Amino acid sequence: ELVKEALRKGETAPKYHALTRPPTAEGEATGRAIALSEMAGVPIYIVHLSCADALEKVKQARDLGLPAYAETCPQYLFLSYDDYEQPGFEGAKYVMSPPLREKWNQEALWKGLARNDLQVVSTDHCPFCMNEPPQKQLGKDDFSKIPNGAPGIETRLMLVWDGGVRAGKVDMHRFVEIVATNPARMFGLWPRKGTIAVGSDGDLVVFDPEKETTLSAKTHHMKVDYNPYEGRTV
Repeated sequence: ELVKEALRKGETAPKYHALTRPPTAEGEATGRAIALSEMAGVPIYIVHLSCADALEKVKQARDLGLPAYAETCPQYLFLSYDDYEQPGFEGAKYVMSPPLREKWNQEALWKGLARNDLQVVSTDHCPFCMNEPPQKQLGKDDFSKIPNGAPGIETRLMLVWDGGVRAGKVDMHRFVEIVATNPARMFGLWPRKGTIAVGSDGDLVVFDPEKETTLSAKTHHMKVDYNPYEGRTV
């Protein structure tokens, strides 16, 4: 209904993708999903949690002892609604669902990760090109037709290490938990995955924590013509 109303008013720019999907709606939907899981007697895992409204519902459920779990994604920790206000059609790069939120939500999400109200930093790798080919351009005159999604898989670990561990928001042990150990445990892959032990798969990422890299579409390996974090040094 909000989308229809915006289009009726001639509000067609990319930012209206976010404005027609308010945090209140995400919070309400999260609370409803948790209530249904409680009635069904099953655990619930909320994907792509983007805002304090939704996090509050997860915290309330966990305080009651319910098996409610949730992930957030790098875009909600490092990007914000401000990106939709970029000139022209640039905001289309950030059209995803849920949309990016006001910047203050980032602090709440980092606290949620540190306090285990959020268990995972996952990534939605769902890229659509801006111009080559012009996939995002499908919504040039109508935000509701912009394909939803952005590239994220290659930059996840770098961003969370730089903005989480180096910034003092989580320590290196928590970093390993939220990007590797917890997902393996929660989705039945432990102990074959998610730990370094005899008999487990030898899946290791080795990296230099001091090496500086500037994120850019010119150097990334993802098959997409833009990087949402263009120019950010990690």
